[in-house]
Amino acid sequence: MDEVLCRFLFEGKPLSCARYGEGHINRTFLVVTDSGRRYILQRLSRAAFHDIPALMRNVAAVTAFLAERSSDPRASLHLVPTVDGALWHRDAEGEYWRVYDFIEDSLCLQLPETPEDLYQSGVAFGSFQRLLHDFPAETLSETIPNFHNTPDRYRIFRETLRTDPLGRAASVQREIDFALAHEAEAGTLLEMYARGELPLRVTHNDTKLNNVMLDAKTRRALCVIDLDTVMPGLVAYDFGDSIRFGASTAAEDERDLDRVRLDLKLYRRFAEGFIPACGALTGAERETLPLGAKLMTLECGLRFLTDYLDGDRYFSVARPGHNLDRARTQMKLVQETERHWDEIREIIR
Repeated sequence: MDEVLCRFLFEGKPLSCARYGEGHINRTFLVVTDSGRRYILQRLSRAAFHDIPALMRNVAAVTAFLAERSSDPRASLHLVPTVDGALWHRDAEGEYWRVYDFIEDSLCLQLPETPEDLYQSGVAFGSFQRLLHDFPAETLSETIPNFHNTPDRYRIFRETLRTDPLGRAASVQREIDFALAHEAEAGTLLEMYARGELPLRVTHNDTKLNNVMLDAKTRRALCVIDLDTVMPGLVAYDFGDSIRFGASTAAEDERDLDRVRLDLKLYRRFAEGFIPACGALTGAERETLPLGAKLMTLECGLRFLTDYLDGDRYFSVARPGHNLDRARTQMKLVQETERHWDEIREIIR
């Protein structure tokens, strides 16, 4: 760690470096220096990201663009350069490291404590869209290729189902049938984009509340963090993933499906923050927001089910059947979305 710390241009000498936060992909540390400054140090996951230099070029370009458009230094992440002037360091073992300024007087919530918290996350992710409206999205790399290519997720699912490496398929036929029954609409958003009906945007692609920093005193949105999955995409992706996470009444791995419902009040509150903050959405983009929420939930459930069939190789699990539990909650939320479809469309209008 000392070898890594000495590579970055901290203000002062590092006094401590300790694990920090609840992230599951990168390893995150809080660094405190003798000047009193605090920093976030991260070792990026080579298992999750196969081209980290491309990822970091995305992060550098987006954070610089955001910083130019706000007078509040807390409105964007700020990378700390290395002694060589780079924005990341690769150590002798091939691990990649980066440092951000710590965002002082802020807080990060794992779950909303009030509907206002979800509203503020909508403001944050909507503002992210608005501020990057003029950024050339096509210049960004795909840090995870085909991340929201739902038809391709189905291709992988069908291949896993065909090989059934652990013989689990027979015991989850109901879930398999549910997934296959929804395959026909999986490519709708991509088809609309291919026809020129939807514009390409800079999308965050992991729009959970815990990727929003709030002001510690006012609890108003400051900025979004965890930009590793920033890529070219569609605005419905970011809206949809936020709803999937934020408008559910239960945890992502809840076993009692009777507790899993779609809270339309929370759905409305997020939309009230997100849509106005986005600024100029096209009519087609706005119309696709409910579909984005449905498809992002379906896609996530499909990924959990695929991983369960494949032996839990991608998502970390804490118990037998953990990924199956996750898949079932997402499928229940898809059902809830379908049940409330007319009400949801009215919210978006």
